[in-house]
Amino acid sequence: MSSSKFQVRKVAVLGAGVMGAQIAAHLVNCKVPVVLFDLPAKEGAKNGIVTKAIDGLKKLKPAPLGDASEAALIQQANYEEHLDLLKGCDLIIEAIAERMDWKLDLYTKIAPFIAPHAIVASNTSGLSITKLSEVLPEEIKPRFCGIHFFNPPRYMALVELINTPTTQPEILDQLEAFVTTSLGKSVVRAHDTPNFVANRVGIAGMMATMIEAEKFGLSVDVVDDLTGKKLGRASSGTFRTADVVGLDTMAHVVKTMQDNLKDDPFYSTYATPKVLAGLIEKGALGQKTGAGFYKKVGKDIQRLDFATGDYVAGGKKADEIVARMLKKQPADRLKLLRESTNPQAQFLWAILRDSFHYAAVHLNTVADTAREIDFAMRWGFGTSQGPFELWQAAGWKQVAEWISADIADGKTLSSAPLPAWVTEGPVADAGGVHTPAGSWSAAESKFKPRSELPVYARQAFRESLLGTGAADPLKSGTELFKNDEVRVWTLDGNVVIASITAKLHLISPAVTEGLLKAVEIAESDYKGLVIWSPDDVFSAGANLESLMPVFMKMGSKGIAPEEKKLQDMMLRLRYANVPVVAAMRGLALGGGAELAVYCSRRVAHVESYVGLVEVGVGLVPGGGGLTYIARRAAEMAAAGNAGADILAFLKDGFLTAATAKVATSAHEAKKNGFLLDSDVIVPHKDELLHVATATALGMAEAGYRPPHKAMFPVAGRSGIATIKGQVANMRDGGFVSAHDFDLAAAIADVVCGGEVEAGSLVTEEYLMALERKHFCALLDNPKTQERIMGMLQTGKPVRN
Repeated sequence: MSSSKFQVRKVAVLGAGVMGAQIAAHLVNCKVPVVLFDLPAKEGAKNGIVTKAIDGLKKLKPAPLGDASEAALIQQANYEEHLDLLKGCDLIIEAIAERMDWKLDLYTKIAPFIAPHAIVASNTSGLSITKLSEVLPEEIKPRFCGIHFFNPPRYMALVELINTPTTQPEILDQLEAFVTTSLGKSVVRAHDTPNFVANRVGIAGMMATMIEAEKFGLSVDVVDDLTGKKLGRASSGTFRTADVVGLDTMAHVVKTMQDNLKDDPFYSTYATPKVLAGLIEKGALGQKTGAGFYKKVGKDIQRLDFATGDYVAGGKKADEIVARMLKKQPADRLKLLRESTNPQAQFLWAILRDSFHYAAVHLNTVADTAREIDFAMRWGFGTSQGPFELWQAAGWKQVAEWISADIADGKTLSSAPLPAWVTEGPVADAGGVHTPAGSWSAAESKFKPRSELPVYARQAFRESLLGTGAADPLKSGTELFKNDEVRVWTLDGNVVIASITAKLHLISPAVTEGLLKAVEIAESDYKGLVIWSPDDVFSAGANLESLMPVFMKMGSKGIAPEEKKLQDMMLRLRYANVPVVAAMRGLALGGGAELAVYCSRRVAHVESYVGLVEVGVGLVPGGGGLTYIARRAAEMAAAGNAGADILAFLKDGFLTAATAKVATSAHEAKKNGFLLDSDVIVPHKDELLHVATATALGMAEAGYRPPHKAMFPVAGRSGIATIKGQVANMRDGGFVSAHDFDLAAAIADVVCGGEVEAGSLVTEEYLMALERKHFCALLDNPKTQERIMGMLQTGKPVRN
């Protein structure tokens, strides 16, 4: 059975706890049918436990569901009545509490109902997968493995796959392909050692941080500021992360290490810190109980004072001198931290040195290569670099000497020396563990290349590690045109790719010029055009700053021609003779959303955040966004029935623009009208370019022709009056400001087609002229100028 043939028609998730319910939600996000099981409720409806868990998904933050209404798609079941449903499932994920005895009991109960081809996987965070498998019938053992999602599973990229000695290799290959393409996850293969890779290294790092924080006398808020974004790690730092994970969950992971790693040279660091044990004893388990290392009191966040055990005012930050050190290049950064007398700097050197030391000592047992450790920390703990990557970037030999000196001086958490492979042989010669030939395997004493499963052929530019010599997308392929803010190139000789390179991919006159050139090149020699960039922003909108010089010299009169060029570019994309595909990921705001909707098709990563946000700076969408809303309303009314009221189809689009509503997922963007049913949602970010290119080629092969330029009806002056009447009530009730009313009135004027009779036929160009009129008039409005300056100076909207 080849890995490409593994079909997942339905998944069962066993256990409707926090993780089980969220895994089920993510399956729904990815359009995978799922049935969620739990114990039968002792009172009321038998599915009561599952029902409550699914209701809870709608309230959780960050939202586990891309569209909260899709919670209803999770099928509910209990072990007493519905075990027969398992026979129709191709994948069964067990996610019940971390009790070996409970899990083994459940496996015995479900074994007779498992389909002969189904894969069974445990989402344990650290129990032995091999021990779990021992209770299964012989025929199921080859199809059993570990599948460890990270919390929250919608947002965390990492999934660890763990085999047992009896797992068939092709089973893991099939699961890796499914988890990658269908669920959008990044896979690390882990050994069946306590806590696998990410939690083993990550939790050991958190324990080390707590030990060093106490040693250097630092408070939790200062530690979190030092170990958050400033250090290239998750913004929640260390103690806040522990609160979010749950102190009881963290203690459980630590207990697994205490129970199973008595011969570990770092064993003494796995002792539960007194402060952690004390909090757990009091029932202060972090975010879920309202108190842990932090406690919310009204609007204030207080921190735990280690000395007194009381909560006190928080919010202390890192010393400015240390913050400056952290902005230096890796080699200088580590040198400055190590040589500084500042306790915060000494603390940072200590935790970085501890992480390098720990990773090096354990590499031969916990992971196949150094690559698994670095990716596990990046994808599971949100670090920008794994420990080996940072060590290599800072200078392998020099950092190794510093670690060895600290070991000799008794400053490290363990007296274990660095393994010989660190300082002599191929790694020392190569200057690190990551090379173009592969990453270092301590167990096999060689550099091993990355997995080349067929699924990875879908990723032209796989996420890579420093030192591996991976291709830079913005320097790859054949370059066809380049200016300061756009690169036009081709990878396959068939489809042109336009990559916006400006900061936040803001749309300036240079971007407009580059995209027009891309269409021209695509039409003359190629089959299609894809607008794609390798990072997590499609475009955050128009570049207001780039138009400032024109505005200062000529006022809004100087902006009108620039605005028309932007609108003309949008129409050029819409009516191009080749398919133009927007490959969207991350932010698509304002002009970015307009750019997407004027393409022939959209291929969106599931985490795409789309909206027309111009009212936040006191403007109306001016790049064709309101024209699009009016045209779509007319198209939907015509599709509904010949006499349908356009205004009924217009209201949602009007509200979306007038309230600057941003869709928080591609699914929500579809509900809000920015994506159409014909558009494609892609779960894995690194497959976006592949799918977008294939979409453009497919459209070309199908004989693509652009839509006809046609006139369409508008709601007219009666529609404007209806909308303005409703907004006036909100203004008079104090819900919106007078300026917000003016903005809403301007939006209504455009989407309804101005002062014309209801049902009048208009062109896109006519509506775009209305957009320009209002956009430029608002630029001269002092209230709008206040909003623009506030946004440019603070990055936050001003409400006036």
